[in-house]
Amino acid sequence: MGAIGAAVILLAATAAKPDPNKGADSKMQKQDFGKLSDGQSADLYTLTNKLGMEVTVTNFGAAVVSLKVPDKAGKSGDVVLGNNTASEYETGKGYFGAIVGRYGNRIAHGQFTLDGKTYTLAKNNGENSLHGGTVGFSGRLWSATDVSGAAGQTLQLTYVSKDGEEGYPGNLTIHVTYSVPASENALKIEYSATTDKDTVLNPTNHSYFNLAGQGNGDNLKHEVVIHASRFTPVDSTLIPTGELKTVAGTPFDFTKQTAIGARIDANDEQLRRAGGYDHSFVVRRSGPGLVHAAQLVEPTTGRTLDVWTTEPGVQVYTGNFLDGTITGKDGRT
Repeated sequence: MGAIGAAVILLAATAAKPDPNKGADSKMQKQDFGKLSDGQSADLYTLTNKLGMEVTVTNFGAAVVSLKVPDKAGKSGDVVLGNNTASEYETGKGYFGAIVGRYGNRIAHGQFTLDGKTYTLAKNNGENSLHGGTVGFSGRLWSATDVSGAAGQTLQLTYVSKDGEEGYPGNLTIHVTYSVPASENALKIEYSATTDKDTVLNPTNHSYFNLAGQGNGDNLKHEVVIHASRFTPVDSTLIPTGELKTVAGTPFDFTKQTAIGARIDANDEQLRRAGGYDHSFVVRRSGPGLVHAAQLVEPTTGRTLDVWTTEPGVQVYTGNFLDGTITGKDGRT
């Protein structure tokens, strides 16, 4: 199995003044992130550029812990949710910023058939298997290597998933690289993997974004455009039904810039089933390669997030299972 996917997340406000103390000329920083229940220590890596962007990543779960970018006034703010220590990631829920897999999202009834053989997985989401099972990629300690170059700072994380782990076949080696280019406020995520048996693989990054700054209220006033004319309806357990439904005339029409919360409480069966949006949108594309999937705008701060991807769909999730009881970074709910 070769390269399996890539995503680019671009964040911008007004033009930022270069900071001579940060960027490709400086070294990636590494610090202790605390101990895990088995006694192993996790690390925290900080990637920066001279435009004011700062991304911290832990090798536990290969998670993005913080993502700081300037607003329209040049003030830096952390725009992703997360925790303060590795132990909180280990015991917590929500997959904040983590790489999930082997299979991101749900597998119906915790089973799949490949090459005529049925494989049984852990059911950790009702009757379904979610995000790789009981202990997926998000609950593993990855090895980390600084592979930065002149183009920017890059961290490569590697995990070896053994044959039979969580029920999946094949010894699988997965590499995820996080890159912060020197020349733009972007986070580039690339995935590649090799396996010694046929298997399934669908990893993704599970960051929650609040462009007003994490802990600064909800994001229902954020405005979004999704370049998709169809979406995938789900059943009562949030498994896609197989239908590709047009977004026209539904609360799922984000072909024009619309506030996320504008129709989230509409009388719609799909919204009721998910408790909000938790659906995949079929990205419009004319061929292979990176295409612009979505744009998110926060009017107050002027921050804009653009997502480009090689994949056929983009999942939109509005944090429907966050109930306000989780305390994250800086003691914010």
